[in-house]
Amino acid sequence: MEITCTRCHQAVEAANCFCPACGLPQLLYSAENVPGQAPPERFTEPVRDASTVDWKRAMRLCLALAVPAGVLCSLFSPVSILGLLWMAVAAAWAVALYLRSQRPAWITIGAGARIGLVTGLLGSWTAFATSGLTLFTMRFLLHQGKSLDDSWQTIISDQVARQWTAAGVDAQTILLYKSWLLSPEGRAGSMLSAILMLVAMLIFFAVGGGALGARLQARTRRPEA
Repeated sequence: MEITCTRCHQAVEAANCFCPACGLPQLLYSAENVPGQAPPERFTEPVRDASTVDWKRAMRLCLALAVPAGVLCSLFSPVSILGLLWMAVAAAWAVALYLRSQRPAWITIGAGARIGLVTGLLGSWTAFATSGLTLFTMRFLLHQGKSLDDSWQTIISDQVARQWTAAGVDAQTILLYKSWLLSPEGRAGSMLSAILMLVAMLIFFAVGGGALGARLQARTRRPEA
């Protein structure tokens, strides 16, 4: 006997716990009161809800992948230009590894996005801490403060001033803006803003990577009957 899935309206065998098309868990009816009919043995085992996450295992995977991804995404990493990609890949990989130990090996896009969110939070905190520690080490331990100051002076005097001039901003406003950026407060605020923007983008891409990982897994796996 076949039933119809309430989500995608595809035919589902009565012996299936999940819709083979969209993966929606199906209602199961006991046949213990029907004469001459016995319930399938597999119904005695509880079925895991694909929309829930076993966080005890998921947290270990997220942490193991988020920390190296966060280091690669830090501002001074030689491969930081691909930082957003690293974080998205780490989140998708965490979802794939999480599914290896799950029975049935099935997960919803929402659950994958939540795993990606945790991966992004852990990775962005790691990127934030790594960027700050690198700045501290370069300035106070390696005594590269002068080179950092010269680089910042060049960026503000050449690039920023040129862009504002091309945008038609008057010279007095540009001078005030340059003075603020070259002050200790301005430098700290600019650097903090850049790091916070990086953190927000890493979290966004991690959530997308987790959701995409769950979607890709749904195409390659089918709920176990």
